[in-house]
Amino acid sequence: MEREIMKNGARYPSLQDKVVFITGGASGIGRSLVEHFHDQGCKVAFVDISEAAGRDLAEELGGKGGYKPHFEACDLRDVEQLESIIARVGQTLGPITALVNNAGNDDRHPLQDVTSQYFDDRLSVNLKHQLFAAKAVAPQMKAVGGGTIINFSSITWTVADGDCVCYVTAKSAVVGLTRALATELGVDNIRVNAIAPGWVMTERQVSLWLDDKGRQQIHDRQALKSLLYSPDIARMALWLAADDSRMCSKQTFVVDGGWI
Repeated sequence: MEREIMKNGARYPSLQDKVVFITGGASGIGRSLVEHFHDQGCKVAFVDISEAAGRDLAEELGGKGGYKPHFEACDLRDVEQLESIIARVGQTLGPITALVNNAGNDDRHPLQDVTSQYFDDRLSVNLKHQLFAAKAVAPQMKAVGGGTIINFSSITWTVADGDCVCYVTAKSAVVGLTRALATELGVDNIRVNAIAPGWVMTERQVSLWLDDKGRQQIHDRQALKSLLYSPDIARMALWLAADDSRMCSKQTFVVDGGWI
C-alpha cells in the first residue's frame, strides 16, 4: 500500500539538489521521509540509532540513481554527536536548507512507573534533540538566505492519551518550540513548522497495537476510514520543505485522517 501511495505524488522542482537532514530515518515514518526526499532529487543525510538498518537503506537507495543518501549512526541523546554530524554534513554536502526533526519514541508508560531519570530520558528522545538540531542548522541556513525546519509533534497530546504521559508532554512542547523558533528565526527567512501525525501504520505500530479493537477505534474516530501510512506524512513534509509553502511558518499541520 505504501508503494502505491508513493507512485502518485507531486514533483517539487525547488527540492532538486536541496540538502536535507532527517533524524530517525532508518525505519517507519523516517524511512519514508528519506525515500521521498531522495526521489525528489535531494541530497539526503540522515541519522538513526540503528546502524545496520540505516546503512542498508542508504545502499538500497544509492543503487536507484540520484544522490546516494549519507547515513551516520547517532544516539540523539548525545547532543554533541548530533551537532558534530550536522556540521560535517554541511561541509561535505553543502549547507543544510531543510531539517526534518522526525525521531522519537512512543513507548507506553503508566504514571506510577515514571522516575525522574526516565522522564529526562523521554524528553531527550522526543524533544531536546529537535531544539539542538535547529540551533545547529540555523547558521547554515542563514548563510545561504534561508531554509525550513520541520518538527514532529503528534496528535497524542491533543487527544491526551493516558498511557504515555512523558511522550504526550514532549509532543505538546514541540508545538511551543516550533512557534518560538519560527518567531526568532523568521528574520533570517527560516520557516519553522510542525507536523502532527495521527495513528500511522508503521511496522512497529501494526505489530504492537493494531488489533481488532484498534481497527474499530480507527473506524469510529477518523473522519476518513482509510488507514494512515508513512507516505501520507512524508508528502506533507515535502510540501513544507518546498518553495510552494514559502509563506507558511509557526504552524502545526495535522495529518490524521480527521481523528481530532
